[in-house]
Amino acid sequence: MDSLFPEHRPALVLAPMQDITDKPFMEVINGYGGPDYYVTEYFRVHKDSTLEKKILRSIDLNTTGKPVFAQMIGQDIQALVRSARHLMDHPVAGVDLNLGCPAPTVYRKNAGGGLLRNLAHVDRILGELRDCIEGRFTVKTRVGFETHEEFDEILSVFKKHAIDVLTIHGRTVREQYKTPVHDELVAQAVQEMSCPVIANGNVVNVATGRAYHAKTQAAGLMIGRGGIRSPWLFQQLIDGYEGREPSVPTRRDLHGYVTKLYHAVAAEAKDYLESSHVNRMKKYMAYIAQGIDAEFEYQIRRAKSEQEFFGICDRFMLSNQPLPDAPPVESKLFSGFSKLLDR
Repeated sequence: MDSLFPEHRPALVLAPMQDITDKPFMEVINGYGGPDYYVTEYFRVHKDSTLEKKILRSIDLNTTGKPVFAQMIGQDIQALVRSARHLMDHPVAGVDLNLGCPAPTVYRKNAGGGLLRNLAHVDRILGELRDCIEGRFTVKTRVGFETHEEFDEILSVFKKHAIDVLTIHGRTVREQYKTPVHDELVAQAVQEMSCPVIANGNVVNVATGRAYHAKTQAAGLMIGRGGIRSPWLFQQLIDGYEGREPSVPTRRDLHGYVTKLYHAVAAEAKDYLESSHVNRMKKYMAYIAQGIDAEFEYQIRRAKSEQEFFGICDRFMLSNQPLPDAPPVESKLFSGFSKLLDR
């Protein structure tokens, strides 16, 4: 098996999330153990595009000691080939194609998950990229656009090409993040694909990660929102698989994580403006706040200054109370995760 995949446990991968999983975030989360490898935010690829310097920094200035894959999104074949060739001039572990982004602004341009509506074009893209990419070529997809019943046809296209890893977010594009994952379809892909398959979606703690792996036998787990909420999750999973008792972080530990993230993201900003930075942090805090207190979430959304931001964090986090293991079951940002625990 590929060296990216440990022998006795699933590989753990940080899911790419635009404007969130950037260089400073990778560095901070790596300090808590981190995943086995990273995938960048997507490079937007079109006829006139060039590689975005901000995203290239997470490749060229990678300090994690872990492999980094570069992800592209787009539908112009010549532009995708051109960008893939340029990316191979950088220290990437491989090039990944995004076929799963469910954002309407993306799929309406027939990119990301929108490409799943035109599998003939996907077929051509995969063929051209496989021919030009000398190293690892990986793909991230969803199980359908309108319905998961499209998955057999989607999988048949992937089987035609020598891709090195297939990551499957177990929902359709239309389902976005609002439903449980279709773990049975990920399991189907594991059985039918000749390459390693990574399961993505709804891993929020050790229990859901191990359940998703047990149900699918996937070679890896990709974690996004759950890893933002709890940077300890990757190491907790590793510890669990290797027979050690996973750590139980406290609110004080969470305060330390938020503080590190705040300053790391600020240090990377080209033009630091306090109010803008506080607003940027709210993208992370939307996930971090899940399961803390409704009042904390309410207050942090309204913070306007650094002093106000950390004043709120101090009031709610400076205690040794253990953090909740999982977000609230009714959380809209973590919908349906409890279904993974059903037998």
